[in-house]
Formats: sequence, C-alpha cells, structure tokens
Amino acid sequence: MASKERTEELLKGLQEAVIAMDEDAAVEYSKAVLDEGIDAYNAVMNGLAKGMDKVGQLYEAQEYFVPELLLCSDALYAGLEILKPHIKAEDEQTKGQVVIGVVEGDIHDIGKNLVKIMFEAAGWTVYDLGRDVKLDRFAEEQQRTNSDIVAMSALMTTSMLALPEAIKLVKARDPKVAVMVGGAPVTRDIAKSYGADGYADNAGQVVKEAARVLSEVRQRK
Repeated sequence: MASKERTEELLKGLQEAVIAMDEDAAVEYSKAVLDEGIDAYNAVMNGLAKGMDKVGQLYEAQEYFVPELLLCSDALYAGLEILKPHIKAEDEQTKGQVVIGVVEGDIHDIGKNLVKIMFEAAGWTVYDLGRDVKLDRFAEEQQRTNSDIVAMSALMTTSMLALPEAIKLVKARDPKVAVMVGGAPVTRDIAKSYGADGYADNAGQVVKEAARVLSEVRQRK
C-alpha cells in the first residue's frame, strides 16, 4: 500500500497530466496507481476529474480554449480507460443515470460538456441531448431511459427563462424525477424558485450535488 505522500504525489501527477494534455503521462500515472494499490475511484475523482475541473477554470479565465479542452479530455479518458475497470462495486452503487442538455435557444455547451465528463468519470450513465434542446425532449428522454436525474443548463439570461417550463414538463411526467440546473446566469436561489432540486455553480461540484440529489430521489421511491 502506498504511503500518504506517494498517494498525493500520484494524484497530483494525474491532475497535471490532464492539465498538460499529456495522454501518455495520464496512462503511466494510472498504471502506477494500480501497481501501488491506491483506490481507483479516489484516483479518478481526486486525480483525473480534479485536473479537468482546473481545466474548466482555465477555460473560464480564457487561458485555455476549445482545442485545449478537447486534448485535456483525451488525457482524462486515457487514464479513465485504465482505472475504470478497477472501481469497486460499492462505488458504482452510488451512481445513477442522468439526462443532460442545454435548453432551447442556447448553443453554449462547453460547460455542459465539462459536466458530462465529470459524470462519466464518476461512473454515471449519461444521456447527452446536446445543445438547443427542445423543452419536451428532456421529459421524453427521461421517460425513455428511466433516468434518476435531468440536468439542464442555460448560459444566457434569455435562455434561462426556459428552465421553469422545462422543469414543469419533466415533473408532470414523473414528479419523483430530480432536476438539476446550472449555467452562468443561474444562482442557487433562482434554481430553487424555478422548482429545481439541485444546483451546481461549477463542474467540480456537480457530482457531489448529484449524489445528494440522487439520495433524496431514492428515498422518495
């Protein structure tokens, strides 16, 4: 079993590999994690996903752009391919299914894509509707997949106004489904006033918030 210092060193290496867009390093660090008996789920969430969260911050600060995001994602998925088969069953049990998309009238999907990566890294099943999604599609896809959570984003104040209607449509089909919302103009108070069950202001927080929401959903059933 690796020491605490060695564990932190390898987690830091995974983070930096993603930030540096280095697929080879992500693979090497992931293999080292397994060789030294470090928990694979810990490595995914506190290594790869944490690195991707930093990438999101760099994008927001306009230090990284779309090409960098894509290369960082490639590094994350390269590590994920090594680690995911070794995630323990009890970690998987806390996961669920999520329908995700950007509401109608909005084509800004970078934030949504980062959130999707975080969900996938954490072992969730993701049904990605893309961007500019007609409001009834969220409810339809939830019904088709029997997903636990519907996650919607809006990046403009104009498209944000579509969220209450979309939430209403989902809840009308199944009141037990949880809805999460996010995006630059959305706040926790706004999310609550719209009838959402969860809110995350950045991709790094979304999995933790989703786990909380999912726990509530399962208690309702």
